[in-house]
Amino acid sequence: MQIKKIITSALEEDLGFGDITTDYLDLSEKNIIAHFVAKENGILCGLNIAFQVFTILEKHIRCVAYKKDGDLIKKGETFAKIEGYSSSILSGERVALNFLQRMSGIATMTNEYVNSIKPYQAKLLDTRKTTPLLRELEKYAVRIGGGYNHRFGLYDMVLIKDNHIAAVGSIKKAVELVKKKNTSYKIEVEVKNAKEIDEAVRCKVDRILLDNMSLELMKKAVDKYGKEVEFEASGGINIHNINQVASVGVHYISCGYLTHSYRSLDISLLIKEEQ
Repeated sequence: MQIKKIITSALEEDLGFGDITTDYLDLSEKNIIAHFVAKENGILCGLNIAFQVFTILEKHIRCVAYKKDGDLIKKGETFAKIEGYSSSILSGERVALNFLQRMSGIATMTNEYVNSIKPYQAKLLDTRKTTPLLRELEKYAVRIGGGYNHRFGLYDMVLIKDNHIAAVGSIKKAVELVKKKNTSYKIEVEVKNAKEIDEAVRCKVDRILLDNMSLELMKKAVDKYGKEVEFEASGGINIHNINQVASVGVHYISCGYLTHSYRSLDISLLIKEEQ
């Protein structure tokens, strides 16, 4: 989905037939300066999206960034400003902050997780557990935080999950059916126990997803087959256990928390004299 279309839809949702409070104050021709201020430490993400909110409302609004996506912003720090009609700034404030706070929250959480597993080889992946229609923005925020994107949708990677296996009858049969028609996509299979790990390895898949497995079982799998196939750990992974999961030697760790349980970063837009 095009970013501009997402932003425009968000503005339409908020503005409806007009910002009646701002309209009643007759502020359309008054110029003001507003500053984006961090209310807590975090990783900045989505600043250009926030700027686009205002440029859609007012073509000639002036946006100035003191920081860029991926930079650390500290509590009390002014990291950007906008200058333009007060009506445009007031009407776009909430939508701009909604994007900026949420994307910065995802980037900040991702960065915390990435730092937690730095001593190990595992790469942190996101999932498809995203807000409907905002996946592109949320997965971008994961990258800004230092993580990597798993498949974007159902169309760019083969991932045979437990329900696919149940529908077909076995891992072996599911892989065989996919290989008959697949000429380019890598194949990943979700497994739940040691028997399924062995079966998936025999099928010569590219990656095995270890779903909600104990640390002991994951380590045994990696030690036994880690040179033959990639392993991805998933299920119930959070900041409290991700370091232990990485320590078993898996190649990837996928974590839905990054996009479904993040906390928005506290950011304000304040009208004040230019500093």
